[in-house]
Formats: sequence, C-alpha cells, structure tokens
Amino acid sequence: MGLTKSMTGYGRGECLAHNRRIIIEIKSVNHRYNDINIRLPRIMNPIEDELRKRVSRRVFRGKTDVYIQLESYSKEDAQVSLNEALADAYAAGLQKIRSRYNLTEDISPGLIAQFPDVLIPERDSKSAEALAQIQQTAEEALDAALEQFIGMRRREGDFLRRDILEKLAGLEESLEQVKTRMPLAAGEYLKKLRQRMDEILGQNTVDETRALQEAALFADKACADEEIIRLGSHINQTREVFGQTEAVGKKLDFLAQEMNREINTIGSKANDAAITRLVLDMKSSLEKIREQIQNIE
Repeated sequence: MGLTKSMTGYGRGECLAHNRRIIIEIKSVNHRYNDINIRLPRIMNPIEDELRKRVSRRVFRGKTDVYIQLESYSKEDAQVSLNEALADAYAAGLQKIRSRYNLTEDISPGLIAQFPDVLIPERDSKSAEALAQIQQTAEEALDAALEQFIGMRRREGDFLRRDILEKLAGLEESLEQVKTRMPLAAGEYLKKLRQRMDEILGQNTVDETRALQEAALFADKACADEEIIRLGSHINQTREVFGQTEAVGKKLDFLAQEMNREINTIGSKANDAAITRLVLDMKSSLEKIREQIQNIE
C-alpha cells in the first residue's frame, strides 16, 4: 500500500548546538492548497526561505504553521547597544529634578539604564558564521519535528485509507445489487403493465405486442449499463490510487466527484423502487467517503 497521509498533524523538534537551543513545533489542518506559514525570531529572517523549502519538500497540502523559538547563550548574540540620545535626555531630566528640589542623591548609571529603550538588545546576527550555525541548528530541529509530524500524518492517513476502503466496499456491494436488479425491473414493469391493462380493458384483450414494446421502451430508458461500468471503474481506480506514494487527496477528490455523477445518473434513470433505495445507499456511502477524502493530503 501507498503512504496515505492525513492533512492534520503535529510534530516537535529540538536541537542544542553552538550555545543556542532551537525548538520547532509544526501544526497543520485541512486546506485546499499547500499553505506554509513560518513564525521565527528576527535574527533568523535571512534563512526563512531555506527552512520553507525544507518543509515544502515533504508537505504538499494543508495549512501548515511552523513555530520557531531560539534561546541563545552565545556572547555574539548577547550584545547590547546604548541609545545615547535617549540616555542623555533622561540624565538631563533627572538633573533638572535634582536641582529643582535640591536633592543630594547622585544620578547613577543604573538608574538611567532602568528607563525604557536606553539599553537595546542586538538581536541581529553579526557574522555569516553565526548565521550558518543558527541555520544548521534550525535544520536539525526542523528535521526532527518533520519526522514526528509526518509520522502522525501517516498514522492518521492509514486510518482514513482503511475507513474509505471499507465504505467503498459497501458502495460496490450496492452497485452489484443494482446490476442484478436492472434486468428484473423490466420484467416486473411488463408484469405490472399487463395487470394494469387487464384492469382497464378486461382479460384476454391485452395487445401483447404493444405491451412488449412498452416494456422494451422502459428497459431502454432505464438502462444504465454505461454508468454502472464507469462507476465500477472509478471504484477500482480509487483503490489503485491508494497504492501510490505521492499526495493523492486531489485525485481522490476528483474520483469522488465522478462517482457522484454516475450515481446521480443511475438514480435519474431508475424507475424502480428497489434500485432507488440502492442508489440512496450508494449516495450515503459516497458522502461519507467524500468527508474522509477532505482530510487526505
């Protein structure tokens, strides 16, 4: 069997290297297209595209959110700049307060440093080497998160595959009953037609040729052999799709639409209560299948 994957999943990866810890979480939900969103610290902006490509090589459908957290213990990352103009303004303001109220306390550097935005952490990497180290650490954490993420998607995808195949077997069983019922429906129609004509015209006055013509016309209008063959083919194609290794969600969605078309046509041609009930059973099974397909990558 192929590696069917669900579009919902979760994975977490962590890597500690070069005095930096990077933690990555990946979450995804159903989506028609492949929508990848990455939230990361500003220091990692230059490598965002590379990380996105790494995700897109393994994720093909769904709304995927990637959350990246960086904890740095590196001296190169722990740099602070002084906003001199703002510090001067705070110092001048404090000096005015001291003079106005005849205060004797000294104005210490620690006091000025407590004011907002006087000391500003430098969050941008200063060297290509540091950025390369961050990228290497991030890629290791991302690969670990992706392994867990893909594993969860595959486990859920396997459940979806088995559930769909089970419902597909039920649909196919109803289709076989329709194939069996189709020839009998014309015979029953002829029998009912004769009974009705007997009631109206009296016994022994039925035009047998006319009755047979009406039955033949009914059989021709109710014939759904082509639709039955195509529906059976779509069922087999659906099973074959599950044997493929690439993303199969869009193919399955297309096949489900085609199966729905054939079932509707069979239902519109059926002038038989038993076939109508079977068509309703097939539509019910297909609707459940389509709901599950919406979860497949």
